[in-house]
Amino acid sequence: MTKRVHPNVSFKGCVASINDAVDYKSTSCKDDGVVALTVWRKSLLLNCKGFTVFDCNGNIVFRVDNYVAANKGEILLMDAHGKPLLTIRRKKLSWGDNWQIYEGESCVNPRYLVQKQGNLLSNNTKNMNLAQVQLIPTKAHHQKVKNDCKETTLYHIEGSYAQRSVVIYNNTRQCVAEIKKKEAPNGVTLGGDVFKLIIVRPSDIDCALAMALVILLDQMFGSS
Repeated sequence: MTKRVHPNVSFKGCVASINDAVDYKSTSCKDDGVVALTVWRKSLLLNCKGFTVFDCNGNIVFRVDNYVAANKGEILLMDAHGKPLLTIRRKKLSWGDNWQIYEGESCVNPRYLVQKQGNLLSNNTKNMNLAQVQLIPTKAHHQKVKNDCKETTLYHIEGSYAQRSVVIYNNTRQCVAEIKKKEAPNGVTLGGDVFKLIIVRPSDIDCALAMALVILLDQMFGSS
């Protein structure tokens, strides 16, 4: 299966090699800066559930190896070397399916709030409103944001995660990232566990945050 995801990836049932790991901040596949990533809903570590994410050259960019811990409401997104980038936690004592995203491994001062918007009975609708992402201002910026009366919603997520057809828009309705189905070299569409994450406007959304949103969509809509 690994050869179908990326030809230069080897998996011998043990620990994945990270010799070809790259810094996600320098990842780019086109002159215009568009970042095309392959997301594999599988950890390369034994007895772990998670995600492995590759760039267009087959280099490992992101890892999630603790997905089984999602039942406890916490998921850790790491770079290829295992450095914590973002911690994703279900928000307690709140109505609906709400999650907070923290920088690094710390669970103090969340930076983003992701709120599920979709209806489970109609999540295959092509242009369905799936979720929205809000910036949580730091204490230093909270009063300024309040005084300026600015909208803190950063992104709107629409489409169908079940069909791997999703668009992430910024607050001016510009497409900043997309989730699409991935085809093998022979033209055969791979299953839902392998798909593309395309960062259309890297200046508008960090690649790690975009991947965190993929993880949250899988939490919110992956089982239906």
